[in-house]
Amino acid sequence: MSNRFAVRHAEPSKAPSPLDAVPINDLWVTYQAKPDEATRNYLMEKFLPLVRYNAERIYARLPDEVDIEDLMSAGLFGLMDAIDAFDLSRKVKFETYCAPRIRGAILDELRSMDWVPRLVRSRTSKVEQARQAIEKATGQPATDEQVADMLKVDDEEFDKLRRDSSAVMTRSLTQRCFGGGDGGGREIRELDVVKDDGQCNPVSDIQRRDLKDLITKGLSRAERLIVVLYYYEGMTMKEIGATLDLSESRVSQMHSSILARLKSQMQHREKELEPVD
Repeated sequence: MSNRFAVRHAEPSKAPSPLDAVPINDLWVTYQAKPDEATRNYLMEKFLPLVRYNAERIYARLPDEVDIEDLMSAGLFGLMDAIDAFDLSRKVKFETYCAPRIRGAILDELRSMDWVPRLVRSRTSKVEQARQAIEKATGQPATDEQVADMLKVDDEEFDKLRRDSSAVMTRSLTQRCFGGGDGGGREIRELDVVKDDGQCNPVSDIQRRDLKDLITKGLSRAERLIVVLYYYEGMTMKEIGATLDLSESRVSQMHSSILARLKSQMQHREKELEPVD
């Protein structure tokens, strides 16, 4: 019998079972003497609320992108292992025995979701604990040298620990960003608000082109090139001078003259737009 078969049939059933009338201790004695599929599935159904209880407790401290059903599925495998390994002779209640196994199975599933190796997580924790201990003792931010001394590592090893502790994190695009403000109760997720720099905004493109035409209107060819290359292409005065076969000082002088004229034109336009009394 496969594990998937057992988990699939461990879902709650409304139909009563003949095993309901059997005392739980007698049921355990019978199952341990001769394990069978029907009894195990009955036990899994009976203790399924323990899986949900532990899954919900862990889920409450996790990001929204984690699905509680995934935690439940992992917890079911932990419950199944606990049923197979339970020993009545230990005089321990099954509920007490199975809880750590259920939590362990759920935590193993969470670790498998984490792209960062466990060794890196462990090193990150050590660095952070040392840093907090130093800051608590001194009342000041801990330096790298102090952390390295506390961890008793050389500079090369500490550099490796520091790189691991600052590893880049991943973020789910389906993670909830904030509650909807449209009155409809819709949740806003990261995918809804992430900026797409590769997408062109037609309005912005038109405004940018109109502004460019307005600024360069009435300028000579060389002056227009200076404005476009400096403000739109991000070139330096020296690079523009090399492009136009002019000295850097000459380009700077022409740039200052252009700005003065543009300022004068803007002031003239403001006066034209002032309301008439």
